[in-house]
Amino acid sequence: MTGQLRTGRHFLQIPGPTNVPDEVLRAISAPTIDHRGPEFAALGTAVLAALPPVFGTSAATGKVVVYPSSGTGAWEAALVNTLSPGDRVLAFETGHFATLWRAMAEALGLRVDFVPGDWRHGADPAAAAERLAADTAHEIRAVCVVHNETSTGVTSRVAEVRAALDEAQHPALLLVDTISSLGSIDYRHDEWGVDVTVAGSQKGLMLPPGLSFNAVSAKALEASRTAGLPKSFWDWAPILAANENGFWPYTPATNLLYGLRVALRMLDDEGLPNVFARHQRHAAATREAVRAWGLEVLCADEREHSGSLTAVLVPEEHDADEVRRIVLDRFDMSLGAGLGKLTGRVFRIGHLGHFNDLTLAGTLSGVQMGLRLAGLPVETDGVAAALAVLEKE
Repeated sequence: MTGQLRTGRHFLQIPGPTNVPDEVLRAISAPTIDHRGPEFAALGTAVLAALPPVFGTSAATGKVVVYPSSGTGAWEAALVNTLSPGDRVLAFETGHFATLWRAMAEALGLRVDFVPGDWRHGADPAAAAERLAADTAHEIRAVCVVHNETSTGVTSRVAEVRAALDEAQHPALLLVDTISSLGSIDYRHDEWGVDVTVAGSQKGLMLPPGLSFNAVSAKALEASRTAGLPKSFWDWAPILAANENGFWPYTPATNLLYGLRVALRMLDDEGLPNVFARHQRHAAATREAVRAWGLEVLCADEREHSGSLTAVLVPEEHDADEVRRIVLDRFDMSLGAGLGKLTGRVFRIGHLGHFNDLTLAGTLSGVQMGLRLAGLPVETDGVAAALAVLEKE
């Protein structure tokens, strides 16, 4: 069907960017205003006041910095605002994006202790405890964890990594990437003692790409005053100073901020506990479908299944990208590709953001048909197995 006229809507079921709600699209389409005027100050003030609860922090305990950038920019901001050249960092090989964050840290002149992993498990709290206990000189200045690894569908147990830091009485900062978990999976910046939380707009926050965030603890803010890595655009200090009056020190992404104001209101109206429960329910239904098909979920630890996405392993004699090609060609649905060493081995089903039961049922129907057309030995009706989960109260 490639090249033929499509009817209906395209199913964008990658793990981000996600489908943008109509309310958010309408907000984004409003006329741009003067970013130095009083109307913008009211917008900036409202957005900055509504952001902290989504991170599990508050204006009293932390600040949220907003950048006009992708999540990669917020990665860099977290590092350059808190660390100095040659500083030692502890990180974990949980997947493709953890590997990229490591590469960035090394390119910035940091020394990275990279705990090896199999891309099927999250950051290992026991390994963290061992490394931190051995670092009696406290050379490790930061611990970097990807909360939800978008390439694998594995959610690391951040609270247990924090417990390892506390047990070792180690002063290292805790930096956490929540790009594919914020607004989708339970996350607690303050309670878990996170110092910098990294996030992006295009997943659980239900916006197009273009905004990124750092939630910053008082400890991280103090570290930024002596951090020696070069920074200009990413520097927290001038941004936070301008934010006091609802402004930014450079041209902000005004129309995305319109959309963010609406998206935050939608999350608040639903209630974050309900948002998290909805995502976990859809994830559980998806896993039931995968198991009914006779396939394997990539995540190997029941405690670490992602609420945002499910990565599905295909048998070695089959090509996951061929499944994705057929699904796109025949049913106009995009699934996530395997990244890095998982290329051709997995496809990823996104079930996050602006999403409901019928969207999931349609998504899984397309996957099931695609698997059969690709010649995979689908054992039973995975869609029916998922619907049995969705039909429960």
